[in-house]
Amino acid sequence: MKYLLLPALALLLVACDSTPRERQAIADKELKKLDTLARTGGQRLARAARKTAAYDASNRARRAQPLDPKQEMAMCANLLGPYSGKLDQLTPATIAGAYAELVRETRPRHKTWTARDWDYARAVYQRLNAELKRIRLDLPAREELKVRARQAEFVALQAGRTAKELGAAVKEK
Repeated sequence: MKYLLLPALALLLVACDSTPRERQAIADKELKKLDTLARTGGQRLARAARKTAAYDASNRARRAQPLDPKQEMAMCANLLGPYSGKLDQLTPATIAGAYAELVRETRPRHKTWTARDWDYARAVYQRLNAELKRIRLDLPAREELKVRARQAEFVALQAGRTAKELGAAVKEK
């Protein structure tokens, strides 16, 4: 907005003491500045779009690779601790504890995880969500609120990491 006001202000200031040809020269000069700014902005946007598309394509290719069941079980054991072997035995009384354990174990590790580590963590999270779906109708509202808070925190940790990776991928060099 301020860039649009500058040419008009310049014209007003010199309008009284200048000829039409001088005012036209000033307007042309300011128009070239705006054109340069628009072109530069467009080029930056196009570069960011290309880098974002490349980042997205590499993510899709990585996610297309199947997860190793042994590594998935190891990640499950790391993230769910005592709940990992009893995932199919979770009850309305214990599922909030499983989500709490997931988030408690994710917090200190999330900054050092690779994208593939997040794939495994997301698989554990999805398995836990499947169990929640199974027992959700029996879950008291107080426990469901605790579960939803833990889900939101896990997703926020993951989204923060994704935003950081995307920012680094798009950052101009």
